[in-house]
Amino acid sequence: MKKIVIIALLVFGIGSAMAQDVKYYNEEVDGMAQIAGAVELAKQTDRYVLCQVGGNWCPWCIRFAQFATSDSVVAPLLEKNFVYVHINYSKANKNREAMKYLGNPARFGFPVFVILDEEGTPIHIQESASLEEGKSYNRQKVENFLKLWTKESVTTLK
Repeated sequence: MKKIVIIALLVFGIGSAMAQDVKYYNEEVDGMAQIAGAVELAKQTDRYVLCQVGGNWCPWCIRFAQFATSDSVVAPLLEKNFVYVHINYSKANKNREAMKYLGNPARFGFPVFVILDEEGTPIHIQESASLEEGKSYNRQKVENFLKLWTKESVTTLK
């Protein structure tokens, strides 16, 4: 029985370490180039852009990226309505031009989300603390946030 427990702990530990090694942010990529590419794709696919600003150094940034791309409700909502990009902000690359363009969102902490319309105009900055729950994110809150900022929601008159 002890061997099974030890093996399980080792496997879990290795899996956790591997999950933490995933790099969502590329410090070498120019943020403005990322934004330009995402906006072009958004135009072609009739979606908005969701910029997640943060870095691989930020545990909450990694948690959101994992949550957003794996949650059975949030992932399809995100895929259908947004071009999702990770804009790096770190000591090695603060992407100053991109941060200025996005409205200096770092003031809200990390991660921070900036919604761009299909022309690339920033239309909303969203802090992430209100979306958190425990050591993850609250599905309903994230879903509500995303639904409020889809192209359809923003451009449809009620």
